[in-house]
Amino acid sequence: MPTMPIRVLPTLLVNQIAAGEVVERPASVVKELVENALDAGATRIEVAIEGGGRELIRVTDDGSGIPPDELTLAVAPHATSKIARPEDLVAIGTMGFRGEALASIASVSRLSILSRQRTSDAAAELLVEGDAITGPRPASGPPGTSVVVRTLFFNTPARRKFLKSEGTEGGRIADVVESLALSHPQVAFLLRSDGRTLLDLPATDDPRRRTLDVIGREIEPKLLVTDALDGGITVWGLLGLPELAKPSAKHVRIHLNGRPIADRAILHALREAYRGLIEPARSPLAVLFLEMDPREVDVNVHPAKTEVRFRQPSAVHQAVLRAVRRSLRLADLVPAFALGHPSETAGGNGSAPAFGEPKETPFTTFTGPFTVGGAAHTPMRSSVQPIDYREARDRLGPLPTIGLVDAPASLPTPVRAVEILQVHSSFVVTQDEQGLLIVDQHALHERVMFERLLERIAKGNLEKQRLLLPTVLEVTGSELEVLGDLESLCERIGLELAAAGPRSIAVHAFPSFLLERGVDVAPFVRELLAKSTDGDAGGSEAALSEVLDMMACKAAIKAGDRLSLEELRDLLASRERIERSTNCPHGRPTSLRISIRDLERQFGRC
Repeated sequence: MPTMPIRVLPTLLVNQIAAGEVVERPASVVKELVENALDAGATRIEVAIEGGGRELIRVTDDGSGIPPDELTLAVAPHATSKIARPEDLVAIGTMGFRGEALASIASVSRLSILSRQRTSDAAAELLVEGDAITGPRPASGPPGTSVVVRTLFFNTPARRKFLKSEGTEGGRIADVVESLALSHPQVAFLLRSDGRTLLDLPATDDPRRRTLDVIGREIEPKLLVTDALDGGITVWGLLGLPELAKPSAKHVRIHLNGRPIADRAILHALREAYRGLIEPARSPLAVLFLEMDPREVDVNVHPAKTEVRFRQPSAVHQAVLRAVRRSLRLADLVPAFALGHPSETAGGNGSAPAFGEPKETPFTTFTGPFTVGGAAHTPMRSSVQPIDYREARDRLGPLPTIGLVDAPASLPTPVRAVEILQVHSSFVVTQDEQGLLIVDQHALHERVMFERLLERIAKGNLEKQRLLLPTVLEVTGSELEVLGDLESLCERIGLELAAAGPRSIAVHAFPSFLLERGVDVAPFVRELLAKSTDGDAGGSEAALSEVLDMMACKAAIKAGDRLSLEELRDLLASRERIERSTNCPHGRPTSLRISIRDLERQFGRC
C-alpha cells in the first residue's frame, strides 16, 4: 500500500469519525439530545420517532433555549457551554460536557435546530446537512429547543445497513428514555413512535413513584426498599424479591448522580448480595440510585458516558453490597402462594389464579413511609435537577451508617413450631405466625451445611483425613492440567490430589466432613474437576463458595430420607439460627407458605 502524506482531515470527516463513537444507533442520538435538554433545565421533554428512529427523531424541550448567535457554535466540534477549564473535568455536574454530540449527529444526518430563549420574542432556526450549514434565520416557536434528525446515516450507507429492525431500534430508544426518566422524576417525559404513545410519565417529586411508573406497579408488592448512607455514598433503590430474578442483567438499572451507567463492580456487588438467594445464572431485578461527591468519580472515560471510573471502587462496591444485603436480611423472603377461591377450584366461572401468584403478600408495599434502621421515613422528595438525594436525605433526618460488621436490626422472634409432619420423606410441614409452612428438607439442610462449612473455613482450613489407600481416577488431559490451579483451593477444603500418571490422579486425603456424611470420594472429585475445566473453580472466594456449595449438596439429607421427630426438630431449629435460610445455596426456596387467610377462605370462614 503506497504511503500517503500526513494531512489535516476535513471537518466533516473528523465529525463522522467521532460519530462512530458517539452515534452508534438511533438510541444514541436520543440519549445525547435528551441529556442536552436536561442540562438546559427542561421540565418537560417530548421524543417522537419514525421508522425506529431511522427516518425521524424529534426531541422537544421547554428548557432555557440557545441564543441565535450561538446556534452555529452548537454544531461545531468541541464547542460547549458546560465546561471552560481543565479543572471543570474533576467535578462534572452536567449530563454532557464533551461538545461532540450535535456536531457528530449533524455529520451523519439532516439536522435542524429550532430554539427560543424564554426572554426572547422570536425563535431562530439552523439547518445542517453534511458540511452545509444554513442559517440561523428567524422563525416562530415556543420557548425551548426542538432538534429534528432526519434520515440518520443517509451519507454513510454502510452504517445504516447494520441497523436492526424498526421494532428493535425503537425498543432501544424506549430503554434510553426510561433510564433517563428514572433518574429525573421531576421532569415529564413523553415518547411517541409512528404516532403511538409508548411512554407518558408525568413529573413527580417522588422518585419511588417514577420508578414504579417505569418498571410496573403490578410488581410493587414484591419490591423492597434499600436506603443507606455509607462513607459519604448514598444508596437508594428498589429491589426485587428473589422470585423476580431474570435470566440476564437487563433489568438491573444503575444511576450515579443522575446519570445512567453500566458498572461491573456495582453489578458484582448486587449479585453478591443475592448470592444463595437466586440461581447463579440469573440476575436480580433492581433499580439503584447512587449519590456521591463528583470529585470521587471520573465520567470522562467513555465517549457515550455510560462507563465511569471511581477513585475508590472498593468503597462503592462495599456500600452497595452492605446496603442491599441488609435490606434482604430484614425482609421476609419466604415465597407465598395463594390457593384458588373455592368457587374457582370447584368449577366456577372465574378463572383460577396462576400457581405462585399471591393475592396477598407479607412483603412491604409502598403506599406510605418506609422503614430504615427501625425509624419511619417519608419518601425522598426533590424539586431540583438532577434529583438531589443528599438534600432529600437531610430533610429525612440522620440515617444509620452501616459499619464493617453488617449486623441486621432486631428481627421478629420466630414462632416455635408446635406440630411437625414429614410428608413423603421429603417435605416437613409445620406452622409459623403467618400460616402453614412447607419445608424442603434437602434444600434446608443443604443451606445449614453450607453455612456451617463457611463458619468452619473462616477459622482455617477444613480438617482432612488421609486415606489408607489412595483413590486413583482416570482423567482427561485438561483435567490434569488444572491440578496446579486447584492446589490452593484443595488445601483450604481438606482435599489432597496428586498426578499419578500421564492420565490419572490420586486422591490421598479427603475432607473429614464429607467422609463423616458418607460422601463417595470419586464422584465428588470428578465433579470438582469438571467445574474447574469449565472455568468455575480456582482460588477465588467465588470459586470457594461454589465448592462449598457442592460439598453441602453432597452431605445434605436427601429427599426420601426418613427423619425422626428429634431430627425434624433440630432441622427446623437450625432454620431459625442461620442466615438466608429461605433459600438453598443454589438460590432455590427452602420453604413455601400458605397464609391463614387462604386457608380460611378455602374452608368458607371468610
